[in-house]
Amino acid sequence: MDEMKAKPGGQLSEAAQSELMEMCENQFSQLEKLQNEILLCQPDFCQNPQEQYVNRLRATKAELKHLLTVEPKLLASNSEVLLQAGKDEMLKLCSELEMVSSCYEAKRDKLRETKELELKWLEEKKQALMAAKEHVEQLQSEKKNLTEHSVLQDTKVKIQKMKLYQERLMECLGDILETHIPHPHNGSTVNKKKKNMIPEESEEDLVSVSDILELLMNKSLTSPHDPYVTIDNTFWPPYIEMLLRYGIAVRHQESNFKIRLETFY
Repeated sequence: MDEMKAKPGGQLSEAAQSELMEMCENQFSQLEKLQNEILLCQPDFCQNPQEQYVNRLRATKAELKHLLTVEPKLLASNSEVLLQAGKDEMLKLCSELEMVSSCYEAKRDKLRETKELELKWLEEKKQALMAAKEHVEQLQSEKKNLTEHSVLQDTKVKIQKMKLYQERLMECLGDILETHIPHPHNGSTVNKKKKNMIPEESEEDLVSVSDILELLMNKSLTSPHDPYVTIDNTFWPPYIEMLLRYGIAVRHQESNFKIRLETFY
């Protein structure tokens, strides 16, 4: 009622305002009368509390039954007051509906983004499943066409590839050794000051580093239980010292004249 009293302002006519004020005063006077009656009504503390609750419940049910039978009355008989009250309620309802609409629009946009992400994820999973099915079908077709002869041929091809790969590795190793670690007699011709370190009659008998490495590798493969190679005059000492220092070869624990290839696995 306070809202109806405050809102009309200059929107209602003087007659409508006076009628609304009179109606508000009547309602307030009736409210004060009811409040005074409630205050004067003192509960009887001598009675049983449970009986008081039962009586109060019966009175409330009777009042509810009476209110359901009573027809609702208009707030005012003046159509101008009713029109203004209806406008205010409609504006309030429109504002609340706009808030609800904005919330649902935000929720809809969020659900739309989630839907797009889920569809994208589903498409990726479908593509992955399709690729897996194609791979399985390919393996099954290869398994059906697989025979003993084809397996043998495939193994031969793989062995041939490994041999070619080994030959290329050995060639690269030989080129590196020849470039950076030349044969002793070739290096002695370049540097005449160091020529006296190697006797002239034994230059041709010295073994190159590539030959030493090949000998060590063959010994490890042919006799893994005894992979040691005996050092003689054909092994140039600087080469042996280099292999030992860089961890390529290992000396025998009991004999300094035996070395083997280091285990790299």
